[in-house]
Amino acid sequence: MSIEIKMPALSPTMEEGTLAKWLIKEGDVVKSGDLMAEIETDKATMEFEAVDEGTVVKILVAEGTDNVKVGTVIAIIAEEGEDASSVSSTPAKSETPEPAAKESEAKPDPKDPNDTGSEAKPVERTEDSAEDHGRPAEAGPASSGDRVKASPLARRLAADKGIDLGAVSGSGPKGRIVKADVESAKPAAKTESAAPTAPAPAPKPATVPDIPHEATKLSNVRKTIARRLTESKQTVPHIYLTVNIRLDALLKLRGELNKSLESRGVKLSVNDLLIKAQAVALMQVPTCNVMFTPDQLITFQRADISVAVSTPSGLITPIIVGADTASLSSISTQMKDLAARARDGKLKPEEYQGGTASISNMGMFGITQFDAVINPPQAMILAIGAGEKRPYVVGDELTVATVMSATGSFDHRAIDGADGAQFMKAFKHLVENPLGMLA
Repeated sequence: MSIEIKMPALSPTMEEGTLAKWLIKEGDVVKSGDLMAEIETDKATMEFEAVDEGTVVKILVAEGTDNVKVGTVIAIIAEEGEDASSVSSTPAKSETPEPAAKESEAKPDPKDPNDTGSEAKPVERTEDSAEDHGRPAEAGPASSGDRVKASPLARRLAADKGIDLGAVSGSGPKGRIVKADVESAKPAAKTESAAPTAPAPAPKPATVPDIPHEATKLSNVRKTIARRLTESKQTVPHIYLTVNIRLDALLKLRGELNKSLESRGVKLSVNDLLIKAQAVALMQVPTCNVMFTPDQLITFQRADISVAVSTPSGLITPIIVGADTASLSSISTQMKDLAARARDGKLKPEEYQGGTASISNMGMFGITQFDAVINPPQAMILAIGAGEKRPYVVGDELTVATVMSATGSFDHRAIDGADGAQFMKAFKHLVENPLGMLA
């Protein structure tokens, strides 16, 4: 028996995806575990493995096809030992029975005494034939139970004119509502039980000015970023808190650690130490290591830090799990691996979904300060600016120090300003006294 290969759901939120590339072709023999295709989800490009064994009979969805719904048959495989030439290349039709409404509306063929009408298809002309040909029609109520009997034409006219078919008396066979009934009816006054108002139409795309340009199709990742960040700014009340932090002690410690780790091939970045400091600060101020839900406030028992990584298709946030207890060398090794695979679109869903808080560092671009957008359902994100030489008061003396600005964005529904301030104070202290995060 042939096997249908369907579009998989490669993440919990995936409803559709792009079939980016086929890794097999028709006639190939595949085994369980063989890579079949690359599929672009709303987060990354992932490889799809075969589960069954057999010969690829037909590829039904061409590579590069967008908006392929989860569950769509994308290929057909003949099982081992099955004659591939005898396998149909057309996916099996759904066995879902036709709705009862259509069956009851079908009319028997008067020329065939054995035709009960169970397989007849309603045609718009024949449904209104009683009035068209002048045959007497039995007027009466048009509803049966919760269903209103009306021809397709009558339904369309009623929808256009805003007429409630439940209030119209039908003059067609068995009380069916026909075109003339709708044309003579008046729109009913709207009541509270009426159908909800249709959502406002989506805004029309902006007109592209007549200027030489290049248009690039939005990737699924970019569409997801646009949707999620728009929702975040519209639904999450952000509060922003900024501190200036002296980096000299952290930079000195980093240099010493890198010398000792050189033989192991590990080189710590400033960001590795900041990830660790954020995680430890979250455990010191657990009121900021939270998630808001409509009826609960979830407080997490460990700090999983989502780290913003820029990729060709958009921003993605791989996660350092348990960063509060992980060693700096482990954080550095994991971060290099995750960032490389993120840029190649090879992350697994569990490697970028979740996290208790995020960090975004734009210091390498020379940005001194910025406000980051919270990544729901998380309740905070830390925005890191560039370290630079600034006049700085140490004790009672004015000196020159390496200083960076860090801004925390907090979901004010879950985190009060005082709690956010406590977190920023703890983070500043750990960065300025970095041995504390290693204890």
